[in-house]
Amino acid sequence: MLLRLTPFALLAIAIPGAAHAQEREPLRTRIYLGPQLSPKTPGAKDLSFGPFFDVSRARGDDPFDFEAPDESFGFPVADAGGIEFGPALGFKGKRKAADIGVPLHEVGFSFEIGAFAQTYLAPELRIRAEGRKAVSGHRGWVGEVGADYVAREGDDWLFSIGPRVTLADAEYHRAWYGITPADSVASGLATFRPGGGVEAVGISAGYLRQLTPSLGFAAYARYDRLVGDAAKSPYVRAAGSRSQPSLGLALSYTFARR
Repeated sequence: MLLRLTPFALLAIAIPGAAHAQEREPLRTRIYLGPQLSPKTPGAKDLSFGPFFDVSRARGDDPFDFEAPDESFGFPVADAGGIEFGPALGFKGKRKAADIGVPLHEVGFSFEIGAFAQTYLAPELRIRAEGRKAVSGHRGWVGEVGADYVAREGDDWLFSIGPRVTLADAEYHRAWYGITPADSVASGLATFRPGGGVEAVGISAGYLRQLTPSLGFAAYARYDRLVGDAAKSPYVRAAGSRSQPSLGLALSYTFARR
């Protein structure tokens, strides 16, 4: 006997099955929130407090995907041959003369939009590159290339460490490290018109620990050393610093939704 299923019958079978699958695999969300210390502006010697914030999601018992604590906000949206691509968003706060102690030109709040690509050369070794264009503030291009060695025990704990190289174009460097003729008159520093290239080299390390199924904490530390034209800037030499440290600490809360 031939059994025929109408579209309504197929729908009746498919919906309970899909609902049952969703019950077996709830969506888990993990939120990190805490303070971080970082240079007030690029090249500054003084540090300032800001938010250390991140949101991650995973399905069922799958571990949360690795995200370096110092990387830009973004998430993979495509995968081509093991290389993941996605958007990257960043920002840099406004710079005023009072922030750096030298009467230099102001740089407005910089909102940066771009993209990243990343791949795993091995389960514990990730390579990532990204580039972002500021649509306000410094108006330049800035990018970063980095690698991370990742050791983890599921979601119980995770440790990562790896090198960083930051690159930027001339417009970015002139905004943060350049000395215009007007700046020179006001500050007494020599005029300086930098070009593009490598801004800094550094290293970053992060640690995540789950204390209970719901509560945990995250910590990270990063150190960058300005090089090239950024390091040669009269502003950095006179009132800033080639050393650019950052660190953060946050509590996390994980919850599931069916």
